Amino acid sequence: MNSFEVIGGNELQGNITPQGAKNEALQILCAVVLTNEKIVLHNVPNIVDVRELIEVLKYLEVEVIQVTENSFSFCAATLQIQKIHTPQFYTLCSKLRGSVMLIGPLLAKYNQAVMPQPGGDKIGRRSISTHLVALQKLGVQCQYNTSLNYFEFTTNKLTGAYILLDEPSVTGTANIIMAAVLASGTTTIYNAACEPYLQQLCRMLNNMGASITGIGSNLLTINGVATLSGTTHTMLPDMIEVGSFIGLAAMTQSGITIKNAGVRYLELILEKFNMLGIELLIQGDDIIVPKQTLYTIPALYDGSVPTLYDHPWPGLTPDLLSILLVTAIHAKGSVMIHQKMFESRLFFVDKLKDMGAKIILCDPHRAVVIGLERTYNLRGITMSSPDIRAGVALLFAALSAKGKSIIHNINQIDRGYENIDRRLQALGANIKRVNL
Repeated sequence: MNSFEVIGGNELQGNITPQGAKNEALQILCAVVLTNEKIVLHNVPNIVDVRELIEVLKYLEVEVIQVTENSFSFCAATLQIQKIHTPQFYTLCSKLRGSVMLIGPLLAKYNQAVMPQPGGDKIGRRSISTHLVALQKLGVQCQYNTSLNYFEFTTNKLTGAYILLDEPSVTGTANIIMAAVLASGTTTIYNAACEPYLQQLCRMLNNMGASITGIGSNLLTINGVATLSGTTHTMLPDMIEVGSFIGLAAMTQSGITIKNAGVRYLELILEKFNMLGIELLIQGDDIIVPKQTLYTIPALYDGSVPTLYDHPWPGLTPDLLSILLVTAIHAKGSVMIHQKMFESRLFFVDKLKDMGAKIILCDPHRAVVIGLERTYNLRGITMSSPDIRAGVALLFAALSAKGKSIIHNINQIDRGYENIDRRLQALGANIKRVNL
């Protein structure tokens, strides 16, 4: 079993560049199915989830050529649609949740799709009902096979419709967009998710010949077209990695420069780290996190404890709450972390408490962090990574602790962070991958 052995307490220094955005890559990779022409993608993150989705495309006989470590070309002209009805396809798709976004493109191009219950992080119930209701409005019939545990989708013809989403689901919005671009007529999506990565998907599709307006808002209008062409597209930097590295620098009392960070999309994220008392300097598209011996969480104007909570874009992404929580451990002051969207994402705090953190888990959604003020050190322990974001939060806690930590189940971390051990070693971290 692959694990990380971490010796904490080192001060880190140097430059680090964020990988391409994981959540953008999973959408964009599904979109290559929509055209028979070549798609060239740059800044593709070399992470487990992306590699597994590329394996799904290869299994369907999409032509995949790796140009460089982070650049690929795809051509779906050779896709064999009958292979979606095979056990191997079900197995490949069930490994990652991002595979659910193949439903829209397959329906748009071939009028059929099959999808097992998608995999991914175990962070609570993650229904795909938003996808199903919206696709039915476009003329899709859905049946669920209870014995084999998969959904089967068919349509005679996708037809544009007015769709009001019950929640601004990112994957749901992406699926509907990719179905609607080749549908007959006009589709309007209200209460659509509007994250930067969805904006990127829309811009790429427009470059391929789609007609999407309202990009960046929660009201999208899509006029269906007959065919789409090829294009070249570059992924944004991963904002979750950028936030992670800010937290890492603060926790380890280190000075780090995050290069090519995509600052234009980070305003609220930077503000939330400022709320924890962390100083940040912006130089062009770089973020400089200066060394701070101690950072202080200021109380609110009435003296009460501040709250950090997740919210659909342009609010704070839930993927960063684990990092913000672990960063607050070393602060002076207290903060409430309110994870509204997923009911199992805060349970990893028990491991942080075993390390010496002062955290009160109020319920599955709320935790109060009482900063240690550098009066006490965290101590190294043996633990296991429960999901991508909690896993990297535990890794950073270990890097800020005294002594040795062992982190098992690091495949969860590898799903979202590219070569994280080598990149941290370049900053001076004492971390190595071991077989235990």
